[in-house]
Amino acid sequence: MNGDDTILLGIDFGSGGCKVSAIDCTGLMLGDASVEYTTHYEHPGWSEQDPADWYAAMCLALRKLEAKGVKLGNVRALSFDGSTHNAVLLDGAMKPLRRTIMWTDQRSVAECALLKERHADWIFKTAYQMPTPTWTLPQMMWLKNNEPDVLKRTKHILFVKDYVRFQVTGVAATDHIEAQGTLFYDMANRCWSPELAELAGLDPAVLPELVNPTDVLGSVSAKASADTGIPEGTPVVCGTSDSAVEDYGAGAIEPGDCIVKLATAGNVNVMTSSAHPYPTTLTYSHVIPGMWYTVSATNAAALCQRWFRDLFCDAEKAAAQKLGINAFELLDREANRSPLGANGVFFHPYLQGERSPYWDANLHASFTGLAISSTKGDVIRALLEGVAFSLLDCYGLIEQMQLPVKRIFLIGGGARSRLWSEIVCDVFNLPVQVPIPGDASFGSALLAGTGVGLFANSADAVRKCLRIDREIHPDPERAAQYAALFRKYKSVHDALAPIYSMK
Repeated sequence: MNGDDTILLGIDFGSGGCKVSAIDCTGLMLGDASVEYTTHYEHPGWSEQDPADWYAAMCLALRKLEAKGVKLGNVRALSFDGSTHNAVLLDGAMKPLRRTIMWTDQRSVAECALLKERHADWIFKTAYQMPTPTWTLPQMMWLKNNEPDVLKRTKHILFVKDYVRFQVTGVAATDHIEAQGTLFYDMANRCWSPELAELAGLDPAVLPELVNPTDVLGSVSAKASADTGIPEGTPVVCGTSDSAVEDYGAGAIEPGDCIVKLATAGNVNVMTSSAHPYPTTLTYSHVIPGMWYTVSATNAAALCQRWFRDLFCDAEKAAAQKLGINAFELLDREANRSPLGANGVFFHPYLQGERSPYWDANLHASFTGLAISSTKGDVIRALLEGVAFSLLDCYGLIEQMQLPVKRIFLIGGGARSRLWSEIVCDVFNLPVQVPIPGDASFGSALLAGTGVGLFANSADAVRKCLRIDREIHPDPERAAQYAALFRKYKSVHDALAPIYSMK
């Protein structure tokens, strides 16, 4: 194979679907494809996915990629990433025992309260995080209390990307960054903590081997080759969590780089040269050895847009299909008809409780300020502005920690919307760079190339391959208006939060 036809493949398992991206060794995007999968919400606050859906979505996405003219026979290496915290419980034959409890699930509130009451300081000192329903540890404690037979039958645990990679290679392992998303990991000693695992009634032996994100973990099996079209024997690189690889693939590889993410969830991540554990943020090591990043995150960002589309926009979806465009483009057109501030309508995006800065599972989403004169465009614009305000709320924690920020990269599916990108830029009142493609699957493709030696190291891969699509500068007048509106947004939150906590 010539260098000119070498393909690096990144496969991302996000909260809402699988995306595959094929690039060449210069970072040029050769093609991408995506397939959504179902999240099951059987009870209020619950969120589960079927592991079989991830593999099926990947296979379909790869076939769609091939149909676009990408020659999968030229794949030199592939790597995976996925949403973190999500434990796949497996029996002795490596078969899932139940649906996977997702990071957005809120059922373990009581378990978190108990952990905080009895072990908060010790957990934070060991794992650099505070217990919340996002983490695997309280999720497993809930299973211990409510489905004890499932835990007794659990012989192996993998996580989203690791489970799919096992289906492809037969090799079971996870990486250190993914492990940090469980609350079972000893940060200082870079290993599993038997003591933390035992809090959930888990035998530490069920936890997977720990490797580095760029380690090669086997190759594509004959069965997986038949399912995917990728040649048997193609090297498979471990990969890591979607958040880590997004930061990396978007170009955030130096201290002071900041990621604002408009994906299913929303993140504000700041890169640092050392760890900065903080009770109301998350702390992870970086793909770049020796670096770290601090996470402040909202549970629902582009998820809100998708929810609104699916619930209220049948006409727009039908029209978009006829026009051959994405329905979100039509929603943006509606939003553009509404002025800044959406004629007084506010949206708080708490569809699944909330993480930063409130860490309150009781919060619910709301539209406020509606009037008989309110239009659909007002409601859509309020949704876009509300998510931006929520991200600015997250950014407040970064300011509170006094972490230096030198530049902002805006990533995620929402960044493709010029309107939404401009709103975020004005709300933050800071210049924003939008990388291309700047998503997790691109970062995973770079890791694939690094793992098989096509780049000198992880940083070299980014410097050679990253492209900036556009740079946006805030408008001072609009920024001032949004600053005033943000204060109202906060006041509405403060007024409603106690109501949602009432039993």
